[in-house]
Amino acid sequence: MGIKGLQGFVARVCPDACKTVDLREVAEKHRVDHPDFPPVIIVDAMSCVRYWYTPESWVCGGQWREYLAILEDFIKAFMAAGIKLVFYFDGVVEEKKRDEWIKRRLQNNKEIARIFRFIKTHRKQPGREMFIVPSALPTFTRFALKSLGQITVCTLQEADFEVAAYGLQHNCIGILGQDSDYLIYNTCPYFSIEKLSLDRLVTVMYSREDLCRALGLSLTHLPLFACLLGNDVVPESLLEGFWRKCLVTSPHKNNSYNRRTNILLAVANYISKVPCSYSSLKHLEEMLPLGSDKTLLYRGVESYLLPGQQSPWIPPNLTSCQTFSLQQQTAVCQDKEIFQLAKEQHIQSENYTIFNILSKGEIECSNSLEDECDTEIPGQALIYRPARQHIYSVLLESGKGGAYPLVKEWFVYFGNPLQQPELIQPVQPSMPGGTPNLKTLWFAKGPGVEKQRYSTFLACFHLQDRMEELQALEAPVAAFCCLLAYLMMQVSSLSLEDLNAFVAVILCLKGKSAARLAGLQLAQVDSRAVHLGAVFVRGITTLLMANSACGFPFRMDDLMPWEVFDGKLFQEKYQQSHQGCSLEELLEGNESLYTPFQNLKSFICKACTAKKRTIQSRPRGNGFITGTQQREFNPRFQQTHRSSFVPPYHNQMRGFLWRNPQPQGKKY
Repeated sequence: MGIKGLQGFVARVCPDACKTVDLREVAEKHRVDHPDFPPVIIVDAMSCVRYWYTPESWVCGGQWREYLAILEDFIKAFMAAGIKLVFYFDGVVEEKKRDEWIKRRLQNNKEIARIFRFIKTHRKQPGREMFIVPSALPTFTRFALKSLGQITVCTLQEADFEVAAYGLQHNCIGILGQDSDYLIYNTCPYFSIEKLSLDRLVTVMYSREDLCRALGLSLTHLPLFACLLGNDVVPESLLEGFWRKCLVTSPHKNNSYNRRTNILLAVANYISKVPCSYSSLKHLEEMLPLGSDKTLLYRGVESYLLPGQQSPWIPPNLTSCQTFSLQQQTAVCQDKEIFQLAKEQHIQSENYTIFNILSKGEIECSNSLEDECDTEIPGQALIYRPARQHIYSVLLESGKGGAYPLVKEWFVYFGNPLQQPELIQPVQPSMPGGTPNLKTLWFAKGPGVEKQRYSTFLACFHLQDRMEELQALEAPVAAFCCLLAYLMMQVSSLSLEDLNAFVAVILCLKGKSAARLAGLQLAQVDSRAVHLGAVFVRGITTLLMANSACGFPFRMDDLMPWEVFDGKLFQEKYQQSHQGCSLEELLEGNESLYTPFQNLKSFICKACTAKKRTIQSRPRGNGFITGTQQREFNPRFQQTHRSSFVPPYHNQMRGFLWRNPQPQGKKY
């Protein structure tokens, strides 16, 4: 989170603390000083993703191949300078940050509602000033960097602490990120991702020493300074009275500065006169309205102490430097072997959310680009909940006394106030003979176990009867079909036109370069297709979770969005499909795709029919539907349209005609 206003304050009021640096020169100096240790920059990836995502389109579900190419170029630029990168990602939301996490999620909901209003009004994407990252971008960034051969770490606690500690312990040349907490930790230099010029490898270094000089403080004051301005431990709401007192006595008050800047200067002036001692800290705690928790300030200061560091504000015998505090005996999972493997895979970014479930029985999911006015499509959190319940059952099969522990879910969707977690009951998937135990799925070897992993994975998506057909497909296509069939089963408003668009995307995506996809221009943007793109991408993360739980029947690389999805391409196919274009146009004139198209579509329709779900045709034409029209949707509307498409395999090229097809095109 950082300290509100500190980054801007440094730029405006302490320009000497903002130094332009050439990272090549910094690296060269390091080589001279430490010839046996290559220069390393530790990257706070979570604060970088919004700067990395530079494709023009961001609302349609993600330009994943373009993004992968951007990450590759980023890595190459540092490799060319002989600089090694280590990427850190937040692996948990700590309890002390939950309130702030909720506050941000609710704010993001408002921003997303504004984006959808704009798209419905203008039929195009808003400007970059309204930018939010595509759904699940941090998750897929982690796996992208790993697939590009980078060291990628998923943390066991707050990422900024682990980043600062790693930078100090490994003598890194700097931290690359955008979080003012790195000005407070006494660690290696802090470089700005926002100011980075990649082609020249030049950026701004924020100097703690120069900041201290400008404020009349020492480095040991900075943790207390941060706490008295309000941070993740000490809420700002407790500090208003203290700030007023500081402002009254401050000699630096300047009417040309805003209030926050004057508060920063006044707090710095106040603590510069306070002796650096534990008794001073206790005195400050007595001054503040901390209620029953009088140790808040002490804990706040301590949170900035890295391993091996001490502070004059805290007696040495009281320092208990942060470490990963979760003990095996307090974890939901009591099997040491399973717990240890889950933990190792978590740290090495090899699994997805599994350790969070096995350790704390808790999981969260941030905002997705979903239209709260579209009542036809449930929130993705609800669409994929039945699959997650099966995944929880696979993971928590050894519940005490045969009863499953409940899983706490913090999932953002319209109508969820996030006042407390939802308690979700694991549900055993339907499998002949029951679900294999976790030890078998994770540790056993042999073709029999591989089959069990695959069938358990499919059972999480209610497709255990389709194993033979899916195994005949390429792995990314099989996973795509699994997700799409599940989605069509769960959301009754999805139509044949939606299905055609999704299937056309995976087939037409093959062989398309990032550059070609970047050149694709959309005449307009459909808000419902934006919503469906976000829902689909969130579904891919559910595939990752199931794959991790079931012992990796798929390679994780086969479950990545750049293998099966592109946001702009989906928009194009969605609009073509709903406007009744020919099969020839939908598949870009590539006749070799006609049979695969019919096969995949037929497979999904048959899987749905087996579950009593009939997919109806419901073309929306070019009439972009507004939120109010969507709220008036009547399910009986489906019955007024043509019957469903469930062609037999021997007659895949016939049996379904587009409404208003182009006469010269092949029909489907």
